Amino acid sequence: MKIVIAAVGRAKAGPERELFDSYLRRITWEIDLREVEEKRNLPDAKRIASEGEMLLAQVPPGARLIALDEHGKTTTSRAFATALQAWRDDGVPAAAFLIGGADGHSPAVIRKANMVLSFGKLTWPHMLARAMLAEQLYRAQTIISGHPYHRE
Repeated sequence: MKIVIAAVGRAKAGPERELFDSYLRRITWEIDLREVEEKRNLPDAKRIASEGEMLLAQVPPGARLIALDEHGKTTTSRAFATALQAWRDDGVPAAAFLIGGADGHSPAVIRKANMVLSFGKLTWPHMLARAMLAEQLYRAQTIISGHPYHRE
Protein backbone atom coordinates (compact mmCIF):
# COMPACT_ATOMS: atom_id res chain seq x y z
CA MET A 1 0.00 0.00 0.00
CA LYS A 2 1.34 3.37 -1.02
CA ILE A 3 1.32 6.25 1.47
CA VAL A 4 0.63 9.77 0.18
CA ILE A 5 1.21 12.78 2.38
CA ALA A 6 -0.41 15.83 0.82
CA ALA A 7 0.27 19.09 2.62
CA VAL A 8 -0.41 22.77 2.16
CA GLY A 9 2.86 24.68 2.06
CA ARG A 10 6.43 23.96 1.08
CA ALA A 11 8.83 22.40 3.57
CA LYS A 12 11.85 24.55 4.23
CA ALA A 13 15.25 23.38 5.43
CA GLY A 14 15.47 23.18 9.20
CA PRO A 15 15.18 20.80 12.14
CA GLU A 16 11.55 19.88 11.44
CA ARG A 17 12.39 18.90 7.85
CA GLU A 18 15.44 16.97 9.04
CA LEU A 19 13.32 15.03 11.54
CA PHE A 20 10.67 14.31 8.89
CA ASP A 21 13.33 13.10 6.44
CA SER A 22 14.99 10.99 9.15
CA TYR A 23 11.79 9.00 9.71
CA LEU A 24 11.07 8.73 5.98
CA ARG A 25 14.48 7.10 5.47
CA ARG A 26 13.57 4.41 8.03
CA ILE A 27 10.20 3.55 6.47
CA THR A 28 10.25 0.78 3.89
CA TRP A 29 6.76 1.59 2.59
CA GLU A 30 6.46 3.73 -0.51
CA ILE A 31 5.85 7.32 0.64
CA ASP A 32 5.00 10.17 -1.71
CA LEU A 33 5.07 13.76 -0.35
CA ARG A 34 2.93 16.13 -2.38
CA GLU A 35 2.99 19.82 -1.49
CA VAL A 36 0.39 22.32 -2.70
CA GLU A 37 0.17 26.10 -2.34
CA GLU A 38 -2.50 28.67 -3.04
CA LYS A 39 -0.52 31.70 -4.14
CA ARG A 40 -3.46 33.97 -4.93
CA ASN A 41 -4.51 36.48 -2.29
CA LEU A 42 -8.02 35.19 -1.59
CA PRO A 43 -10.47 35.78 1.25
CA ASP A 44 -10.07 33.11 3.95
CA ALA A 45 -13.09 31.00 2.98
CA LYS A 46 -12.10 30.90 -0.70
CA ARG A 47 -8.45 30.15 0.14
CA ILE A 48 -9.46 27.28 2.44
CA ALA A 49 -11.79 25.89 -0.24
CA SER A 50 -9.07 26.19 -2.90
CA GLU A 51 -6.52 24.46 -0.66
CA GLY A 52 -9.06 21.70 -0.05
CA GLU A 53 -9.55 21.20 -3.78
CA MET A 54 -5.79 21.05 -4.34
CA LEU A 55 -5.35 18.52 -1.52
CA LEU A 56 -8.21 16.32 -2.75
CA ALA A 57 -6.67 16.34 -6.24
CA GLN A 58 -3.61 14.61 -4.74
CA VAL A 59 -5.59 11.62 -3.44
CA PRO A 60 -5.09 8.54 -5.64
CA PRO A 61 -8.17 6.62 -6.81
CA GLY A 62 -9.36 4.09 -4.25
CA ALA A 63 -7.24 5.55 -1.45
CA ARG A 64 -8.36 5.87 2.14
CA LEU A 65 -8.38 9.57 3.00
CA ILE A 66 -7.14 10.62 6.44
CA ALA A 67 -7.44 14.32 7.32
CA LEU A 68 -5.15 15.52 10.08
CA ASP A 69 -7.21 18.05 12.00
CA GLU A 70 -7.20 19.41 15.54
CA HIS A 71 -10.93 18.62 15.78
CA GLY A 72 -10.43 14.98 14.80
CA LYS A 73 -10.32 11.91 16.99
CA THR A 74 -7.25 10.79 18.86
CA THR A 75 -6.18 7.19 18.72
CA THR A 76 -3.43 4.93 19.98
CA SER A 77 -0.39 4.00 17.92
CA ARG A 78 -1.45 0.37 18.00
CA ALA A 79 -4.98 1.19 16.71
CA PHE A 80 -3.43 3.38 14.00
CA ALA A 81 -1.17 0.51 12.93
CA THR A 82 -4.12 -1.91 12.99
CA ALA A 83 -6.11 0.37 10.65
CA LEU A 84 -3.20 0.64 8.20
CA GLN A 85 -2.65 -3.11 8.30
CA ALA A 86 -6.34 -3.82 7.70
CA TRP A 87 -6.44 -1.46 4.71
CA ARG A 88 -3.29 -3.05 3.29
CA ASP A 89 -4.67 -6.56 3.82
CA ASP A 90 -7.98 -5.54 2.19
CA GLY A 91 -6.11 -4.46 -0.95
CA VAL A 92 -6.54 -0.71 -0.49
CA PRO A 93 -4.05 0.78 -2.99
CA ALA A 94 -3.11 3.86 -0.94
CA ALA A 95 -3.64 5.83 2.24
CA ALA A 96 -3.61 9.60 1.73
CA PHE A 97 -2.88 11.81 4.73
CA LEU A 98 -3.94 15.42 4.22
CA ILE A 99 -2.41 18.28 6.22
CA GLY A 100 -4.32 21.52 5.74
CA GLY A 101 -3.18 25.11 5.81
CA ALA A 102 -3.00 27.50 8.74
CA ASP A 103 -6.79 27.78 8.93
CA GLY A 104 -7.51 24.07 8.69
CA HIS A 105 -9.36 21.91 6.20
CA SER A 106 -12.28 22.82 4.01
CA PRO A 107 -15.62 21.19 4.81
CA ALA A 108 -15.25 19.20 1.56
CA VAL A 109 -12.07 17.53 2.84
CA ILE A 110 -13.66 16.67 6.20
CA ARG A 111 -16.77 15.24 4.47
CA LYS A 112 -14.72 13.02 2.16
CA ALA A 113 -12.32 11.79 4.85
CA ASN A 114 -12.52 8.17 5.93
CA MET A 115 -10.81 9.22 9.15
CA VAL A 116 -10.26 12.62 10.80
CA LEU A 117 -7.23 12.24 13.02
CA SER A 118 -5.89 14.56 15.71
CA PHE A 119 -2.49 14.57 17.36
CA GLY A 120 -4.15 16.12 20.41
CA LYS A 121 -5.89 19.33 21.34
CA LEU A 122 -2.72 21.43 21.20
CA THR A 123 -1.93 23.35 18.03
CA TRP A 124 1.18 22.07 16.25
CA PRO A 125 3.27 23.82 13.59
CA HIS A 126 2.52 22.23 10.22
CA MET A 127 6.12 21.18 9.65
CA LEU A 128 6.22 19.51 13.07
CA ALA A 129 2.91 17.76 12.29
CA ARG A 130 4.60 16.27 9.22
CA ALA A 131 7.42 14.93 11.40
CA MET A 132 4.92 13.54 13.92
CA LEU A 133 3.02 11.80 11.13
CA ALA A 134 6.23 10.32 9.73
CA GLU A 135 7.15 9.02 13.19
CA GLN A 136 3.72 7.42 13.62
CA LEU A 137 3.97 5.81 10.18
CA TYR A 138 7.38 4.40 11.13
CA ARG A 139 5.98 3.24 14.48
CA ALA A 140 3.03 1.58 12.70
CA GLN A 141 5.42 -0.22 10.38
CA THR A 142 7.41 -1.52 13.37
CA ILE A 143 4.24 -2.61 15.20
CA ILE A 144 3.02 -4.52 12.14
CA SER A 145 6.40 -6.21 11.66
CA GLY A 146 6.89 -7.03 15.34
CA HIS A 147 9.99 -4.85 15.67
CA PRO A 148 10.75 -3.76 19.27
CA TYR A 149 10.72 0.02 18.50
CA HIS A 150 7.20 0.25 19.92
CA ARG A 151 7.06 -0.86 23.53
CA GLU A 152 4.01 -0.90 25.73
